[in-house]
Amino acid sequence: MIVRFGYVAISLQLKDASPSKTMTMTNFRKLPDRDAALRRLEAIGRANLQTTLRVLKHNVAEDIHMYRMSSKLIPLATHAELQDWDPVAVLQPEFAEIGEYVRKHNLRVSFHPDHFTVINTPKPEVLEAAVRDLRHHVRMLDAMGLDARSKNNIHVGGAYGDKPTSGDRFVEQFATLDDDIRCRITLENDDKTFTTPETLDIAQRAGLPMVLDIHHHMVNCEGEPASLYWPDIARTWESPLARTDVPEGSHLPPKIHASSPRSATDRRSHADGVEAGPLLDFLRQAARTSSHLDVMLEAKHKDLALLQLMNDLRALEGDGVRIIDKASIEVLP
Repeated sequence: MIVRFGYVAISLQLKDASPSKTMTMTNFRKLPDRDAALRRLEAIGRANLQTTLRVLKHNVAEDIHMYRMSSKLIPLATHAELQDWDPVAVLQPEFAEIGEYVRKHNLRVSFHPDHFTVINTPKPEVLEAAVRDLRHHVRMLDAMGLDARSKNNIHVGGAYGDKPTSGDRFVEQFATLDDDIRCRITLENDDKTFTTPETLDIAQRAGLPMVLDIHHHMVNCEGEPASLYWPDIARTWESPLARTDVPEGSHLPPKIHASSPRSATDRRSHADGVEAGPLLDFLRQAARTSSHLDVMLEAKHKDLALLQLMNDLRALEGDGVRIIDKASIEVLP
């Protein structure tokens, strides 16, 4: 099984490489000239997009083929008070340059909208805000000229006192979304509420690809291994929504999230790096049924954690592990 590793948003190898610089609404309101304040937001967004392109170039130099972009590229982009402002249109040239680079180097990029983007909410106003946020993410990907292989990953949401009903509500309300939003969504199990099998059931009913988070599974399960569910999870990537708008013959491997607990007493928080042993145990099981797998590392040390993991895996080369490049390996079952 061919395995590619990626990381989230910020490169710690590069200087000043955060693509999430922002401005609060409080500070925005303090500025006396609203038009000038909007131009300031656009300048911050432009700088974040330029940083994103710089990080992508760094990734290509390091053989890193997948990357999660920051959802905070444009500050306050979806704020209810700024709905007359269209920053994506203003920053179209910068978005287009990123998309051209992604396509040229065949990179896999994605977003992970914030936790407030909740589809299964019973509150109409919260659903409206969630749809507004998803629409913003789709517009950014469209502005980059990227097709539906570039996804927006979300969680199911809250239990709201009745988890089965809340799961049903996700399926029902998801079905009402516009097709161009639906075809870009992937669904991830979380660490407190919806377990792996519960999320898998909802993903199957909604026709969604599922992103398995093996760390979340570890802290929110009944002791069964995540690999137990892997064959069924992998099959969700064959669903129509996984392939809408994807050129025929192209390949979108399943994706998982991997991280390690910060400590024995803080098992939910992410550690600086990723332990090779537990991850490799899962990969060896997955290799029995899958030929390709992409792994997004959610470690505090970002790309430094990826490089350290590759160093640890390099020490295991020959033991069912073959190094392909600086961020990819082959795993034998």
